[in-house]
Parts: sequence; C-alpha cells; structure tokens
Amino acid sequence: MICCRPSRRALLRWSAVVAGASLLPGLPGPAWAADGVRPVNLELVTVTETTAVLTWYTGIPGTDDGLGRMEPAPSDAEVLYGTHPSRLTRVAHGPPGTPYHYVELTDLEPGRTYYYRARSRGLDATPTWLVAGQSAGTPNGDVFAFTTPQPPAGRHLFSVALCNDLHLGETVAGLVGQLPWIKGIEQVPGHPPYPEVMAKALIADARGRGADYLLAAGDVSSEAAPADLASAKAILDTFGALGSDYLIARGNHDRAHSGAPYGACSPGEHQGNDCFKDAFSPSGRTYFSHDLRGLRVIGLDTYDKPGDGGDSGGLSADQQAWFEAELKRDPDRPTLVFGHHPLFTENDPLAITGAHSLDAGQSLKILTAYNRSPGVFLHHAGHTHRNQRSVFPLAPRVVQQEVGAAKEYPGGFTLLRVHTGGYALNFYKTRGDEARAWSERSRQELSGQWPQLSLGNRPTDRNTVVTRDLSGLG
Repeated sequence: MICCRPSRRALLRWSAVVAGASLLPGLPGPAWAADGVRPVNLELVTVTETTAVLTWYTGIPGTDDGLGRMEPAPSDAEVLYGTHPSRLTRVAHGPPGTPYHYVELTDLEPGRTYYYRARSRGLDATPTWLVAGQSAGTPNGDVFAFTTPQPPAGRHLFSVALCNDLHLGETVAGLVGQLPWIKGIEQVPGHPPYPEVMAKALIADARGRGADYLLAAGDVSSEAAPADLASAKAILDTFGALGSDYLIARGNHDRAHSGAPYGACSPGEHQGNDCFKDAFSPSGRTYFSHDLRGLRVIGLDTYDKPGDGGDSGGLSADQQAWFEAELKRDPDRPTLVFGHHPLFTENDPLAITGAHSLDAGQSLKILTAYNRSPGVFLHHAGHTHRNQRSVFPLAPRVVQQEVGAAKEYPGGFTLLRVHTGGYALNFYKTRGDEARAWSERSRQELSGQWPQLSLGNRPTDRNTVVTRDLSGLG
C-alpha cells in the first residue's frame, strides 16, 4: 500500500495529476522480432566508478496480462558498450531464459563516458519514459551514454545498506485512498508473498554488495501485527544482530494499534498496544543514538504521536528535546540520521496529500539544528517509496536521501560506502529471480505511472559521490 489516507479534495487533485501523465506520449517502439518479443523498460539503475547496472523487460506485443503490460516472454540479454558511440567493442550478458533482465557492466574506468545499447534477440530495448527525467542515460543518436564518477577520496572504511518500507504482511500493492480507477496489484497465485520475497532478496543483495551494516527506516510491517513483525525480524536477523549489525526506526505503519490482534503487546505511549516496540525496542525507547566505528547514527521515531498513520509524521516533545541535545553535545562528530518521514519532499505530486513528510514546524527546527551541527552529513528517509536527493538552504551541508521502497518497484536499497575522504550513495535493485519478477509486475501501480514517481528522475537521485572529511572514523 502506498502510504496514507488523503482527503477527498487531495485525491481529486492527484487524480488529475496522474490522468494528465497518462496522456503524455511515450517513446516510439521499434519493430519487434518475428517470434514476437519486444524489449522495453530499459533503465540505467546504478552507476559507480567501476560498474553500471541495466535492467529491462521482454514481452509479447499485442498481449495484456491484465495489468496493462505485455505478457512476459523469456529472451536473451546483451549489452554492447564502449568509450566511443560508433565503437561498442565490449559485450556483457545477463542470465538467458528470463523476461526480467539484469546486466552488470564491470571493470569500467572512473571518470570515463561510456556508450551502450541493450538488446534482446537483436532488438534494442526502449527506455522507461519519464516526464521529468531520463531513465537510461543520455540519448546519443541510437545509443545511450553515461559517465562514471571518480571514487570517494581516501581509503574505504565500511559500507551501510539503507532501506525502508518492507511492509511485511501486505497483500495488495499500489492502493491510494479509494480511487476507483486505481487497481491494486497482488502477487501471482502460487508464488510467495511479495514482501517476503523482496525482504529476503534485500538481505542477500546487501551482503552480496558488501554491506557491513544495515539501517531500516521504518514501515517494516504492513500494520504492526505481531506475526508480521516477527517475520520481519526473522528475515532481518539473517543479516546479523539487532542493535549491532542492523538498526530499525519506526514508521507510521509500525505505530501502536488497538484491537484484539494487538492485545498481548505492551501498552503504547500514545494509544493502543505497541507491538513494534516489543519486537525491536523491548528494553528502551524507540529513538536512539548508536556508535558505528566512530560514526554517530541517530535513529528517529517519526511517528512518536497518536494517530491513524494517515497524517504527517511527528516527534514527541521529549524526543525533539533529546535529539537537539544529542546534536549539541557533540556538534562536530560525523553523524548520519535516519527516520521514516522525510523532512520535506521536493518534486512530489503525492505531497498534495499533506502526509508525506514530518510536521513542517519540526522539520524547520531539525534543519536549524543541523546547521548548528557541522558533523551531520546525511539524513536517510523512506515513506515516499521513491529515490530523491535533496539539499535544503537551511542546512546546505546535509543531504536528505529518500530511498525507494524495498517491497515494490524499483525494489531495492541504497548502499552507502564510507571513505576517509567522502562517501558514495548507489541505489541497487534486488537481483533474485522472484524479486525481479515482482518488481516488474509492481511497476504497473497507479495505472502504470509509478515509475514517474519512484525511480528517480535524475541520475543523482540514485547515485552520488560527496567529498567530506571522514578520516576520524575507524
């Protein structure tokens, strides 16, 4: 479920946004192969200094799987690439026999521009068309281009997987309010529940990509049912130990609830019974400061308030005072803050619902505190289910990184690589077979317009390198 319960007026306004987007023209598609396979939805997902990840889909033209997309057609996956648009001398392949293609280019040189074309059965894949951005790199004639960055300066210290919105227990994705033209999407019958598929793939890929630690910024459950929280913890425990290898912040879906299913849990501070606290913070409060090799990691509970989860996030007065005092105590210490709700959301049509960020007054106080705390460099948020990088004038040294949901398209996590002279942020889609299938199926949320809101319009929304003196970390 996409978060929150907007007002009727907001729903009508947002209906116009999506209806308008659906009328915008897509890129013309090529002719398809005689055997009826068409490669589409090409996306340049990840670009590091030495690698790039490309994904696309092959379907059968003229068919409809009931969600508005072509029925899947297994095919091959090939990427031709090189450093000149007319000399694509290198070749990479993805696993054959699947419609859900994932190809990783390796051994690239930092600071070089590469040109490529992605193909299945000899046909070029057409990109996901974005109203406000480019999904596949920069068009250059009949190829696409991208430039690898320079690596963060200095020695690599450690890596942290940033993730959010696992929604264990959810059964229908892509619902917003009660709009009749929005069709929710369910898992294919007979396949495992999609939140479990995506959460397990997240853990496997986070470890596979070299993550030493993991931060989950809220909504690990659909509605904080004890069984769903237990399932979330069991999956996260395969990464490591809670409180040392991975840390959790509460989201609005994880709030305290009332009713018989929650009756065995501890009383909530603001309402109902708090099963999330029992599962993930049994011996203390739901906000915290943690030392991670010298890096101060602050976890915020951005639904530390009463409510039904459909309004703006908020910190209690006690948490707000604690947070400001914690920053003031050591303002120069390198600090990463994570919590479910963003401080503010930029370029977000869904912001009209009024529930996509923290209370505005509290956000202004937090940014003011950041400006007085030179050590704070990154604020990781979820809730919007999208990739978006923002820097606000009140705290220009701090990057707010919203990360796409783990449980649906684009389906993945952001890897933070910490070096002595800076850091890199790179978003990765999860690679498991079931995960790639569900990610492609769930891109049809919001009548097929979901990539417009979630993938990230700019390459820097998914991939950035920042210079920063972090030499004091171990």
